[in-house]
Amino acid sequence: MHQNNTEKNNNWIEVLFTYDQVESEIVKDLLETNDIQVVVKSLKITPYPVSIGRMGEIRLLVKREDEAAARKVIEVMQNDPGNESNDD
Repeated sequence: MHQNNTEKNNNWIEVLFTYDQVESEIVKDLLETNDIQVVVKSLKITPYPVSIGRMGEIRLLVKREDEAAARKVIEVMQNDPGNESNDD
């Protein structure tokens, strides 16, 4: 199986796994705003709005040295009282 440089290089750490394209874009933008380089890995086929198994997976990776900062940004986002995902 062919692996790209990101997969071969252990300096990249997954900080988000989702099936939600919007969530992945928001988190990616927040991380980049905080000067954290992000790699998006997705098996999603964009012309088709369906997700079958792994086809819908979206993973965000950051450099190992940015992992703590990235996780903090994601934690703050998820704990934001204005975040709809926290509504009961």
